[in-house]
Amino acid sequence: MRAVATAALVLLLAAAAFSGASAATLALYNRCGETVWPGIQPSAGKQLLARGGLVLAPGHATSIHLPTGWSGRVWGRQGCKFDAAGRGHCATGDCGGTLYCNGAGGAPPATLAEITLASAPTPTAQDFYDVSLVDGYNIPIAMTPYHGSGANCVAAGCVSDLNRVCPQGLAVRGGEGNRVVGCRSACAAYGQPQYCCTGEFGTPQQCKPTAYSRLFKSACPKAYSYAYDDPTSILTCSAGASYVVTFCPHRR
Repeated sequence: MRAVATAALVLLLAAAAFSGASAATLALYNRCGETVWPGIQPSAGKQLLARGGLVLAPGHATSIHLPTGWSGRVWGRQGCKFDAAGRGHCATGDCGGTLYCNGAGGAPPATLAEITLASAPTPTAQDFYDVSLVDGYNIPIAMTPYHGSGANCVAAGCVSDLNRVCPQGLAVRGGEGNRVVGCRSACAAYGQPQYCCTGEFGTPQQCKPTAYSRLFKSACPKAYSYAYDDPTSILTCSAGASYVVTFCPHRR
């Protein structure tokens, strides 16, 4: 991995470091006004990257090589405090009280960037990726492909601040002033089958959007809003593309 400190260098990372690369690269860029601690969880059987966690100061970025066929998820942890041994706690997205998640996922609510790379770089092979609110929301995320092609090879993300419009029953509060730091999914908040797409609601035909998922979708039309939101949420790029995950993409 390598860290850089300015937006200009991030653009160079996207435009130069990715160009002509035969292997995919994942860049993580923090545009938030506060430190973000990205977590990285591989899917079952896939390689652990960067020990599963790192720290990004405001304005900083890092790039990580993605093995062929890798799949997993990335999220941003906020409000973290760790000691010299890497033990501590995060206000959102905590992965068991450690800096290095080592394969563990983040505690909901957490905005997720998810990706499954093609298993071989053939002309017809595709990557699949999305930004998901199925586990709730804690931080704006954009996921942008570079040097990929295809009609659906476009940016995904939830760039709105859902914490500002989060219904009271879903809101998670913490930090200074007991502010809203995350917005739970209706499934996590209420546990009912119609929100979780389980039991008699366990098929796409039976599990339909709810008032809560519609709120998420209205605020973030390019993100997964509930478990069966596939048609408008899963994006694809030709194999060999690289990706930039930006935290707080619209912050100036």
